[in-house]
Amino acid sequence: ASLTKVMTALVALQNASPDTVLTATDSVKITESGAQLCGLKAGDTMTLDQALHILLMYSANDAAMLIAENIGGSVDHFVEMMNEEAQRLGATNTSFANPHGLSDDNHYTSAYDLYLIFNACIQDQRFMDIISMDSYTMNLTGADGTTRTFDVVPTNYYSSGKINAPDGIRVFGGKTGTTDEAGCCVILYSEDLEKNPY
Repeated sequence: ASLTKVMTALVALQNASPDTVLTATDSVKITESGAQLCGLKAGDTMTLDQALHILLMYSANDAAMLIAENIGGSVDHFVEMMNEEAQRLGATNTSFANPHGLSDDNHYTSAYDLYLIFNACIQDQRFMDIISMDSYTMNLTGADGTTRTFDVVPTNYYSSGKINAPDGIRVFGGKTGTTDEAGCCVILYSEDLEKNPY
């Protein structure tokens, strides 16, 4: 499911500057029932940094399409980049078919492969900063030049403060994902009292 977006973020951070301006096309229009969306429209613009906040915190599928098309030149090429990075990391039981994680028979991974991908992500402080935030407010610009404000609330209850971590554990943040086929998924980065990472 949306744990896919961890790889989307990793590939984006490896291939573009956070201040890169992204422009939405019609590819951001997703009609799948229940898909998490931030309401992007063709012509909307924002920076990669803003898009990564929406992607990782709010888990917006249209933000994944925005990132993929702009950074990869096309969504298909970006997905190729995701699969190449998975192979480079040794995530050999993984196949990505899209940048958002909505169901596809050719889209799958394993718990160990997710560990490898997430472990690569947490080496980047920009990724860690985003997943540990409890809120984020941004402005995006429409094709007509008007701006609208978007308040980003994390889907991860540890980050949003809806749930407290167990005693002796600090949860820095992570990523959630839910589809009917994948079920409820989560990957978290935490430390115990001795600062051992999990």
